[in-house]
Parts: sequence; structure tokens; C-alpha cells
Amino acid sequence: MGEQSTYTVPGMHCGHCERAVKEEVGGVAGVTAVEVDLDTKLVTVTGAPLDDAAIRAAIEEAGYEAA
Repeated sequence: MGEQSTYTVPGMHCGHCERAVKEEVGGVAGVTAVEVDLDTKLVTVTGAPLDDAAIRAAIEEAGYEAA
């Protein structure tokens, strides 16, 4: 299963946002799963090892900011 980290991404509000974040974060080395909950604005990332800086950079690359 690996590690799990959760990020709050307040700027997400639609299916396009969700896909963009999943695509970018899913491309980070070590990430095995990305779950996005638009209602709570949470992005849950699973994998090992998880690189916090790389995940945050991927969220920014998708056009959003992790709080």
C-alpha cells in the first residue's frame, strides 16, 4: 500500500480540475494512486516513497496551489 498523504487544494471546482490534478500528480515517481474529492477539496496521494515537494510541484503544474 505504501504511504498516504493528503493535500488541501482549494482552487479545484470541476471535473477538469480533478483530471488535471490526477494526471500531474499521477506522473510523480512513486505515486500509485491519486484520489480527488471536489466536495472537501482534498487530494489523497498513495505510494512509496512519496516526495512531498514533487507532489506539491505537480499540483502547481496542474495550475493549483496546495494549502
